[in-house]
Amino acid sequence: MEIEIDQGSGFCFGVTRAINKAEEELSRGSTLYCLGDIVHNGKECDRLKKLGLITIDHDAFASLHRAKVLLRAHGEPPQTYLQAQQNDIEIIDATCPVVLHLQERIKKEYQGGETEDKQIVIYGKNGHAEVLGLVGQTDGKAIVIESPEEVIKLDFGRDICLYSQTTKPLEGFRKIVEYIEKHISPEATFRYYDTICRQVANRMPHIRDFAARHDVILFVCGKKSSNGRVLYEECRSVNPRSYMVDAAAEIDFSWLKDCRFVGICGATSTPKWLMEECADAIRKRL
Repeated sequence: MEIEIDQGSGFCFGVTRAINKAEEELSRGSTLYCLGDIVHNGKECDRLKKLGLITIDHDAFASLHRAKVLLRAHGEPPQTYLQAQQNDIEIIDATCPVVLHLQERIKKEYQGGETEDKQIVIYGKNGHAEVLGLVGQTDGKAIVIESPEEVIKLDFGRDICLYSQTTKPLEGFRKIVEYIEKHISPEATFRYYDTICRQVANRMPHIRDFAARHDVILFVCGKKSSNGRVLYEECRSVNPRSYMVDAAAEIDFSWLKDCRFVGICGATSTPKWLMEECADAIRKRL
């Protein structure tokens, strides 16, 4: 049996940067809080917890004073920064530069005027940390659509300005653009900006090729990762013998029956060391 770990899987740039910032602060012996899970992977969060990282929610953040808090790669709405200023909290800002640039663009769009006639639309997942940060740039007025099917709830008689959460699939974004172009009123304008991160988007065709080249795929991913679920479904679409596991302990070795080539891959939130552990667990059973 041959085991291959996908070299294209693992942390994206934004997640790597956030974790490096956390490790750097913790190495100084600082007490460091993180607003929300630093990454949607329970095993990596456990590793950083052992190093001293304390994960808090927004309620705990609001009652915190004179502390040091890391903001993860997903970004935060303006209210979070205001709260930090009021509570004398030092912010270690690990917002992904791609997300930060998108926040600035949406804020500029919103503050550009004519907000009553213009619909600022974000293709993204309701309640997702990144989307909350984006909507926050518009005082909560941006419209979120989660799928191409939801595009019908827009008012096609009014101007539309479309953006996307950085980790949404390109195919869905293109379907939304196509539908709006066909249905927008001649009296209204439609502008759209493809703000999908290519480091994430390019993993789609890569993961399909990787899944097709192996008898069995083990997709290593935390249960909270929305990016992971999308990539996993891509694997399953080309290889029905694809299985999602959180860690090596979840591997059912009956999956590997009559298998010569095993592929191990993961999400943008999956650490390489976790994929290595899965590979080691298989090798020990050979």
